Amino acid sequence: MNAAESMTTQEPPRRGSVSATPFYRRVRVISRALFQFWFRWRRIGLENVPPTGPVILASNHVSFIDPPMVGSAVDRTVSFLARDTLFSIPVVGPFIRKLNAIPVDRDGGGGAGLKAVLDRLKADGCIVLFPEGTRSKNGELQRAKSGIGLSVLKSEAVVVPVRMFGAYEAFGRHRKVPFPGQITLSFGPPLTFERERAEAAVCSKARLKEIYQEVADRVMDGIARLDSAEPVNRFP
Repeated sequence: MNAAESMTTQEPPRRGSVSATPFYRRVRVISRALFQFWFRWRRIGLENVPPTGPVILASNHVSFIDPPMVGSAVDRTVSFLARDTLFSIPVVGPFIRKLNAIPVDRDGGGGAGLKAVLDRLKADGCIVLFPEGTRSKNGELQRAKSGIGLSVLKSEAVVVPVRMFGAYEAFGRHRKVPFPGQITLSFGPPLTFERERAEAAVCSKARLKEIYQEVADRVMDGIARLDSAEPVNRFP
């Protein structure tokens, strides 16, 4: 095979992930230092996060620090959802915009928010989503809402389940200020949904709603299976 034939038979290069701005990188460095100092955080399974391509980081939700902690834990540029009212607040609004925040209404829904999520995933983005929708009142896992199923099926993203341990004790609903306890973030193997996407493309509307919830439940099950222990094969 000559050089010309080799070039024509090669697969097209994979689309790259969204690059981080200098501002984003600085904030990530500062965030990591603060989390290490105050929470002595541990990050397990980072190798499970694909370096390129569309990815949803699906995490349990127990505190206000969850979005920045999950986002700064990985080396990719990450987007997250934020209540639309925050964007009109001086200083806060411009700050979270520079950190790739996506405005959503109070209930976390709305067509504009979903479109923004899908647009970023189609651009090979990495987004933090919380399947439970709201922070847990007692630190226990809640049932996932169907919204994440919609985002998964309408995108080509893989889902990396993430579970936070210790975040509720450090800054749950019962605390007004963060308590300096240890927090562990565990990243699980990526979940794919080709079968569900194929069925969703041809099924009835009633069945489609069921599939949304089935996908959401499967994501939540992936989160529930994670633990805070290092894999045995990582020890010498």
